[in-house]
Amino acid sequence: MHRHTGVGASQWSKGFVTNIQSGSGKSDVIRVQLGQNAVWAITTVVITHEFSAGATLSKGLNRIMGTIVGGGLGILLTLIAQKVGGVGNSIIIGTSVFIFGAAATYTRMIPTIKKTFDYGIMILVLTFNMVVLSGLHCEKVIELVSARLSTIGIGIGICFFTSLIISPVWAGEDLHCALASELDTLAHCIEGFFDEYFQQSNEKEHQCGAIIDHSKEVLYANSKDESLASFAKWEPWHGNFGPSYPWKKYVQIGDDVRELAAVILSLKGCLQCPRETSSVLQQSFKEPCETAAYSIAWTLQELAESIRKMKKCLPLSLINPKLKTRRLELNFVMSSKSSLLQDSDKLEIVSLVFLLMTMMEKAETLVKDVEELGELANFHPR
Repeated sequence: MHRHTGVGASQWSKGFVTNIQSGSGKSDVIRVQLGQNAVWAITTVVITHEFSAGATLSKGLNRIMGTIVGGGLGILLTLIAQKVGGVGNSIIIGTSVFIFGAAATYTRMIPTIKKTFDYGIMILVLTFNMVVLSGLHCEKVIELVSARLSTIGIGIGICFFTSLIISPVWAGEDLHCALASELDTLAHCIEGFFDEYFQQSNEKEHQCGAIIDHSKEVLYANSKDESLASFAKWEPWHGNFGPSYPWKKYVQIGDDVRELAAVILSLKGCLQCPRETSSVLQQSFKEPCETAAYSIAWTLQELAESIRKMKKCLPLSLINPKLKTRRLELNFVMSSKSSLLQDSDKLEIVSLVFLLMTMMEKAETLVKDVEELGELANFHPR
């Protein structure tokens, strides 16, 4: 639904700018204001308009700032070079282009700059070089920059109007829903794995493709979540979300979710192990393992519901004791069956229990993170 709306908004905005260009041939006022530079408005819409409002705002504001700063510096340097004149003119322009380009290139390598202002610096360098190397007199350069800036402003204004008012698609809301969905997905993966693992040997099917695929989807969503968080910082307040919302906490929780997804993927080795643990030993571990797994799944679903409805989750003091109890039960079973776990063909069940305990530790960390998120984001009380 969101994707369809975003594409529609993009096509609408591009068509709107095209109509402006067509109208410029019929209106003397528009023709005088835009002239041949109308193509810059169309180019701006094509390049700037993105799927989400935050991405569009990020690109649009970066383009405006880059054009203004690059154009201003270019005009200043052109004025200085023309006053010097002669060979000094060429030396100043050539040296400035080299120094400015090198400085901008290395500045873009700074992680914080690259993440937020990379596009703006690229436009800044492009505008600066275009102005300095144009060979025009200062008055003509100012006129050129003003015309380009006005047409770019029209294109960006239309992008902002469609992205924020006509059909807004908020990156913050997408990130919020995606995080809750990832927690639900991992909960279902854990339940599905243990349901399949503890089937009787004559019914057991080594087909964990769906579990693996869903876990991989969560594991590989890192760059997408970071991009959404970066774009969400540019968005104005809408509903419960805004620039000062704790988006960094969402990224932190997402990292912990992916660590849990990696542990779940490790369970594949237990499910596809060629050595079969004896059914008697397997059944002795079935109840404590399934109880622990369902406790983890319940915890993840509780956290997902808390994020989705923006209500504070159960406090750490209520959830963690339950997980610790399950861990103690597993430790007790491991100790009582230690004499049966000495053979190498019993390593499968030992690995399973170890991974299960690791998942409980990750779940406890997630409970703490979501509880902190509830405080930072002012979630509603239960």
